[in-house]
Amino acid sequence: MAGINLEIFSVSQINKYIKGLMDGDGILRDVTVSGEISNFKRHSSGHYYFSVKDQGSALSAAMFKWQNRTLTFMPENGMRVLVHGRISVYEPSGQYQIIADSIRPDGVGALYEQYERLKRALENKGYFDPSQKKQIPQFPGRIAVITSPTGAAIRDILNILGRRYPLAAVDVYPSEVQGENAPAMLASALYAANRNADCDVIIIGRGGGSMEDLWAFNSVDVIKAIIDSEIPVISAVGHETDFTLSDFVADLRAPTPSAAAELAVPDSAGVLGYLGNYRSMTAAALERKIIAGEAKIAAVMNMQCMKNPMTFTENKSRQLDEVISRMESAVNERLHSCESDLRETASKLVALNPLAVLARGYSVAYMEDVPLKSVKSLAEGDRIKIRFTDGSADCRVEKTSLEEIQ
Repeated sequence: MAGINLEIFSVSQINKYIKGLMDGDGILRDVTVSGEISNFKRHSSGHYYFSVKDQGSALSAAMFKWQNRTLTFMPENGMRVLVHGRISVYEPSGQYQIIADSIRPDGVGALYEQYERLKRALENKGYFDPSQKKQIPQFPGRIAVITSPTGAAIRDILNILGRRYPLAAVDVYPSEVQGENAPAMLASALYAANRNADCDVIIIGRGGGSMEDLWAFNSVDVIKAIIDSEIPVISAVGHETDFTLSDFVADLRAPTPSAAAELAVPDSAGVLGYLGNYRSMTAAALERKIIAGEAKIAAVMNMQCMKNPMTFTENKSRQLDEVISRMESAVNERLHSCESDLRETASKLVALNPLAVLARGYSVAYMEDVPLKSVKSLAEGDRIKIRFTDGSADCRVEKTSLEEIQ
């Protein structure tokens, strides 16, 4: 028909044509966009991929590593920034985006500001203190998983738990993980798992997303439920670079839901391998004990006393006789020595016996039962008693005389 262009274009041609229009536009070649960072990803190549958004729209953005090397800060979700660059089209997907050559902070986004305020308050209360964290059990018998029942996170968690440690039972507490209802549902699931009190550890989390998508895990309701939990809690929210307040207050933070499943249970294959090695080591040690015991028994059986018990008895009898003989000799020798000492002591006692002296013709004078040693202690008329070997006599002093001793 007249007026209709019948030329047919390929998709690549259209995308290339649009790219050319944009690349040639003077305004789009040098533009600064104001907005909030969302869906920020740091690729293994070093490039940054993210979105710049406001209340009504979002614009895809890319910043290549040779440009982002000049940044003096690390972009984060929720940060309000000024992005300078050019608008172009990525031909393979037909998606237009801003190719950034610089990013400057333009204040902090409302969500990010709220996040930092809550984080500071919780940290000041000591909820991040590692000493307050509960220990994750090494061999849990039952695991509670709180997440969306339809997301990829639950599939990854169940798959890893079943593969690594099929002995553990898993209870799924379904909950929304984003949106207005998510905070209340997540907190309710945490309290329900504690009321049931039949699980050993709780995994709560979801897959990655923007700061808004993950915001439920920054809510006061969820944070309080994690703090109140008597059961250890593993937080697994988003990707490795995503951090929520739930990660900080939980007893353990996992970088991803899959990693949470790996941290919650041991690898049964490794445990079985360890037990197998331990069993082999125990069996080998027991065998060595048995061999050593058998060797000791054989050594005892080869002793002369076991081969001829009477020989042992005879030897011991002779040894006993020898001991008795030595004891008798020692006792006799001691008795002789004591007898000799006794005779010597008796002789001394006899020599010192005053009665023996009296028997030789001597006598002892007493006055009032006190022996008299000198004539000076007497006066005429004193009554004294004289002791002889066979008796005594009461006397009266008639006269005293003093004689010098030659």
